[in-house]
Amino acid sequence: MKKVLIAVDETKGSKSVLSVFDNMVKPPDEVILLHVEQLEGKSLMTAMLGDAELSTLKEALKGTEHKEALDRKADEILAFYKKELEHGGLISIKTIVREGNPVDEILRVAEEEGVELIITGGNEKKTLDRLITGRVSRTVERSAKVPVLIAKNKAVRGKRGVGKTPAGLKLRESY
Repeated sequence: MKKVLIAVDETKGSKSVLSVFDNMVKPPDEVILLHVEQLEGKSLMTAMLGDAELSTLKEALKGTEHKEALDRKADEILAFYKKELEHGGLISIKTIVREGNPVDEILRVAEEEGVELIITGGNEKKTLDRLITGRVSRTVERSAKVPVLIAKNKAVRGKRGVGKTPAGLKLRESY
């Protein structure tokens, strides 16, 4: 396997990708770490925004404190995962930050980068949470052209335990 895309965020379920990745038989030649900033928040309204509305929102947020905070958070998240993967011996790690719908961006980056596997974290959600925020991992799994490995939250244990997050980076329970 040459390239693997690992989609990450600040959730505890996302953290499980590290232990699953550690247990892969053969490490890939390159890992692409992707974090998608959701400018519009996490609600039922998200699915109703089209490309034109998202483009307008992106333009309106440029240079604002909110956008700068999102960028800082993305940098912290990617730095954490990159450091953990480097600690495990990986050398070729590319980090990417995108804005928009996580499913669309994960699928787009997977195609652009020519990855052979997508790894995402998965969380057990309550029914109401699932209706409101959607299920990114499952939608990616159904829509991807390559295999998708969903690392369940329960897999977080061992040498990459939950307690190793950087100061200020709080892990959420769901995506």
